Amino acid sequence: MIEAQGFLQAPRDDVWALVSEPYHLSDWWPGYQGVNPDRRGLAVNARWTVQRSTSPGFLRRPGGRGLIVLTNVVEGWELRWHDVEQGLDCGVSLDNAGTGCTRAVVGVDGRWIRLILEGARSLPQQALARLQALCQTAAEL
Repeated sequence: MIEAQGFLQAPRDDVWALVSEPYHLSDWWPGYQGVNPDRRGLAVNARWTVQRSTSPGFLRRPGGRGLIVLTNVVEGWELRWHDVEQGLDCGVSLDNAGTGCTRAVVGVDGRWIRLILEGARSLPQQALARLQALCQTAAEL
């Protein structure tokens, strides 16, 4: 498991509202350009179709479609999914970190060859940076 952790300038409930909304996944998870959730929405075993980024990757066509399956949902605290095509298990865990702040741990796990060759090692750090930017922008409004 490769993880990145850091602090977000927003209360945990606000961060959860962002990370748990299917249509916002592409705002903070690198490599996804759009998401179409199934009728189950935010539930274990829900299947969401993702539109991949237009950037090519090893063994992945640019702009292709993929499927992610939600594997764990702990309301307000944790969201995990399996990216079927990429063979990666991904997710985010949240915890309170003082007044108005949230501690986030973003992780990815999978076949080591995917992690190394496709640059998946940097996914958690990129996702965390995007979350931090989104939370900072919201705090400034």
